Amino acid sequence: MTKDILISIKGLQFEMGSDEAVEMIAPGEYFFRNGKHYVRYEEIMEGADGEHDISTNTVKITKDQVEIIKKGGSNVHMVFAENFKNTTVYTTPFGPLQIGIFTNHIDVKEKEDVIEIKLYYDLEINQSFVSGCEITMYIMSKDTQLEL
Repeated sequence: MTKDILISIKGLQFEMGSDEAVEMIAPGEYFFRNGKHYVRYEEIMEGADGEHDISTNTVKITKDQVEIIKKGGSNVHMVFAENFKNTTVYTTPFGPLQIGIFTNHIDVKEKEDVIEIKLYYDLEINQSFVSGCEITMYIMSKDTQLEL
């Protein structure tokens, strides 16, 4: 994998009566250290006052755990590990939320120039179940052609 990468993130929330999809693609940087894959990228988010804030996101990946750390406009440290519940505070421009993430399944596939991650989890906000969620991430060298 090259240092300069693209990250594609597709998310889906399964809620009562409707499913909500989110998708983004961003350039980023990749490196491998101490047996872990690391990805850094920036995300532009609309703030509470209509201004745009930038969050720097770091994703740490092993075969059985994925961590997503956001710093900037939003701040959170989420840990996804199979059959594990991570409780954390998600600070947003609109205020802080206590979230719980129970990871049902993780699937990490590594190829030469692509890492594919699938996360299946249940989301709680302020100790109340909100939805079942699915995130698919593709981390690939910028010159890799992949149909997403």
